[in-house]
Amino acid sequence: MRVAFLASEAVPFAKTGGLADVAAALPKALREQGVDIILALPLYAQIDRALIKGPPLEIPVDWRGRVKPTLVWRSDASGVPAYLIDAPEYFSRASVYGETDDHERFAFFGRATLTTFRHLGWTPDIIHGNDWPCGFAIIELRARRRFDPFFQKTRTLFTIHNLAYQGSFDANDVWWLGFGDQRDQNDFMLNGRASALKAGLNAADALSTVSRRYAQEIQTPEYGYGLDWLLRARADRLVGITNGVDYNVWNPETDPHIAANFSLKDLSGKTACKRDLLQRFGLPDQTEAPVIAIISRLVAQKGYDLIKDVAGAIVESGAFFIVLGSGDREYEDFLQDLQDAAPRQVGFYRGYAGEPLAHQIEAGADMFLMPSAYEPCGLNQMYSMRYATVPIVRATGGLDDTVENYDPVKGTGNGFKFHAYEAGALLDKIREALYFYSKPAAWQQIQRNGMMADNSWSAAALRYTELYQDVVKL
Repeated sequence: MRVAFLASEAVPFAKTGGLADVAAALPKALREQGVDIILALPLYAQIDRALIKGPPLEIPVDWRGRVKPTLVWRSDASGVPAYLIDAPEYFSRASVYGETDDHERFAFFGRATLTTFRHLGWTPDIIHGNDWPCGFAIIELRARRRFDPFFQKTRTLFTIHNLAYQGSFDANDVWWLGFGDQRDQNDFMLNGRASALKAGLNAADALSTVSRRYAQEIQTPEYGYGLDWLLRARADRLVGITNGVDYNVWNPETDPHIAANFSLKDLSGKTACKRDLLQRFGLPDQTEAPVIAIISRLVAQKGYDLIKDVAGAIVESGAFFIVLGSGDREYEDFLQDLQDAAPRQVGFYRGYAGEPLAHQIEAGADMFLMPSAYEPCGLNQMYSMRYATVPIVRATGGLDDTVENYDPVKGTGNGFKFHAYEAGALLDKIREALYFYSKPAAWQQIQRNGMMADNSWSAAALRYTELYQDVVKL
């Protein structure tokens, strides 16, 4: 089975969110299961050139009526062969996304990637595209199959990581990007504009998303962002496969970033991690008090309007409150004001301090908040469980799939979750968690239940392998 895995970001090359973690871990897990897999992504200015090796391939790419010589570099830094498309005029920018010509940049990425496969003489059985930047490659591959024997048997899988990001652009640009076929143009159109996401959803042979619950939610008007009708129409080709965790990276027994290692059998090192975390944020050395933490973008999707309403109650409870993230100015200012008002209880790091601090928060916190309005999958709740940090989540998307409410009678459950998107419902679950935190035997049961959960990528990779086998038969 030959699979080309296309992504706009991947660790260790470039990262803005969870997609980069998935694009690093899933191909590696698939390779371990015998899949012949290649990763393709753009060569951004931010990528450490020490990760790539030469000499590069020089690929002639037919682009907008001319041949554009393009360098393609190889790297094995992610654990699978990776090919990085070098086009400085498109990818040597200050950021990965957010440019006015993003549609042109990623349409070129798709064209150059398909050209690279032909140059290598490597015909994929499956092209697996991820989110809207890869929608261009998916729809182009469908067109190529009509006239190009090289790709005639190649099938496509398109994975939705977050339906809210749709790659919208001026519909007049569809033609000069090379999609002149009337069917292709129609497949892009959404509310008077073009959408790379919609094109991928229409053109792919099969669709997937990153949790079972999210696959159901995106078929409803509430979560469908104007595309629920299309997803319902293609429901027979849509599956939900929950993302996994790379336990080689997120493992408290071996993690080099934390103050002390610990395990399911011996949790004693977690206290040292908690003390280290409090020191890093300049908070009192009071390890008996609970630490409630969050790592996320500071945006409404992550539930920060609810957090604003309950933050005062968290402080009044005597718990420490630690936040790592950046985003909307409204929430950044709120958290800074909260820290200024309660400097001995609140720690706020504005921005992204790199992977070590995220590991230190996961290891040192007692509870992890994820009260998301929607959450396609979520990874931090799974990281938290592995680090004996109990998640408090809203029952949406992958959070609902992976977190089970604690049942003190049966002794089952690995966290706490609420359903209604209301501050009162969140506060009730925080108070419930704080109550059980005061009961050490019950709390350790919850911690151990979470640590025993198998959220490894090997299980998810097996499901993707089975899906690939189904797709090649289409």
